[in-house]
Amino acid sequence: MELTDWAYELAGNVLADVLPRRWEHSKGVAACAQKLGPMLGGDAELLYAAAVLHDIGYAPDLAQTGFHPLDGARFLRDRVSADERVTNLVAHHSCALLEAEERGLRAELAGEFPTERDDLVDALIYCDMTTTPDGAVTSPPDRVAEIVGRYGPESLIGRFIRRAEPEIYAAAARVDRRLLEYRP
Repeated sequence: MELTDWAYELAGNVLADVLPRRWEHSKGVAACAQKLGPMLGGDAELLYAAAVLHDIGYAPDLAQTGFHPLDGARFLRDRVSADERVTNLVAHHSCALLEAEERGLRAELAGEFPTERDDLVDALIYCDMTTTPDGAVTSPPDRVAEIVGRYGPESLIGRFIRRAEPEIYAAAARVDRRLLEYRP
């Protein structure tokens, strides 16, 4: 089975029934990744797989620490022997080190999972932060505002996302620039 087929099936099995809205978001992030694929060449499939799997750590059966990037990456590494690069992207998606810091888990995340190439990290940030919780397309500012509104500005997630906001916007700008420059 191709990596993308495997990832889509796994994410669907883990999320679709227990967290249907999270599954819709993950499918939207994956659709965005498919659109970016041509500019990533040989790593297009890697981005797509990470995109569809990025939020599996929210699944109640997988949640161990309550920090979904770490829980999802540990599941991928320890229980399904997933591709190491996909696992690393899931672990570090959307500025996860900053949230890990808020949770006192930065050393664990950084120690267990190395980061991937900057262009892939940027692409996954872009896909996640241009997709609503229901899988529709949005802008990074609207996505950040939605997250702050959903969790509250003083919550751990609210604090984290505001700290990550400059990097989210910078990553989105880098991807937008590469899209403009890309010529097949």
